[in-house]
Amino acid sequence: MFGLYAWMYEQESQNTSNRVKETLKTRAKNGLFKGSNPPYGYEVRDGKLYIRNDETPNIVRRIFKEYLEGNGRQSIARRLYNEGIPTPAQIAGKANAGDKWHDSTIRCILTNPHYVGDLVQGRTTTVSVTSKRRKNVPKEEQFIIKNAHEPIISRETFDAVQNQLEQRRKYITAPKIHLFTNVLFCADCGTGMWFRSNRDGYICGAYARHGKKACTAHTIKEDFLKETILNDIKSLIHQIDKEQYIKKMERKSKSTKSDSQKKINKINKQMDVLKNRKRKFINLLADGIITNEEYQESIEATNKDLTKLMEQKNELLSLMESEDVIQTIEKLKKELLQFLNFDELTEDILHRLINRIEVKEDGTPIIHYRFTTPKIE
Repeated sequence: MFGLYAWMYEQESQNTSNRVKETLKTRAKNGLFKGSNPPYGYEVRDGKLYIRNDETPNIVRRIFKEYLEGNGRQSIARRLYNEGIPTPAQIAGKANAGDKWHDSTIRCILTNPHYVGDLVQGRTTTVSVTSKRRKNVPKEEQFIIKNAHEPIISRETFDAVQNQLEQRRKYITAPKIHLFTNVLFCADCGTGMWFRSNRDGYICGAYARHGKKACTAHTIKEDFLKETILNDIKSLIHQIDKEQYIKKMERKSKSTKSDSQKKINKINKQMDVLKNRKRKFINLLADGIITNEEYQESIEATNKDLTKLMEQKNELLSLMESEDVIQTIEKLKKELLQFLNFDELTEDILHRLINRIEVKEDGTPIIHYRFTTPKIE
């Protein structure tokens, strides 16, 4: 039966989709713009596209001009952001519109045929009536009305840009994965660091993408970072044997167990309250105050809460029963000793020992290990 309903729903959705497409096709043939937001530089009046009476059309012309002059999409985006030029999302008044220009935004503008005066509808469509995912539509299946509105860009300029895009695409190589990719982050803005061969190291990704208005460089040399981590690991091994560290770990272990016990006591009290509540539900049912259906719903909800509390309690008990401090230290020492004689930081060492590295503005790295590091005071 469910399969029949699903089929009927899909059939009706398909019929609705077809009716919508026919309506849009009719609107396109009449030269009416159907999109929710007009292209950057245009506005919609009575269903038609008109050039806006502000600076946005000039920004479009500038983007095409700078690209033909040899500027990359990223550098154009960075320049617009640094100058405080409103983004398409801001002009459209979208909620939570960002002020940063992206290379993908520049590409959308450079490839949009509306700028030569053509009305192009149906460039993308949903994969199916039951999916929101979209796919590109072949050009021959799109609705194209030539010279439907005033152009911002000449056809010659637009065609020249398309040729440039195609030529540059041929020479794009896949980005190389470097040692600290997905491990190294800016300590101030949290963006991943980008490798720059001309600096032999990494810089803040936000700075690389948007310039100093977004963040500062946070430059760090790759060789310096490797050496720092290797030396730090060797130093940790020597620190582990120190009595102060063992005592500190013991204090931390006792504190953790004490905190866990307090949480368990609190959970036990919450569980007692829920158990008493279940007994009250039985009395309410027996007295005819609630129906059997209401009783079952109440008991089911209470049991769910009890199950969650029991899971939390078991996790805390497991933590308290874990190996003692000496065993933990010996395990950590054994793990680190494997790397004592390594002169090179490999990807295996990095990902086994380090969770995250943050770089401060002055280039100082903050290393977050996958274990508790000794800090003797």
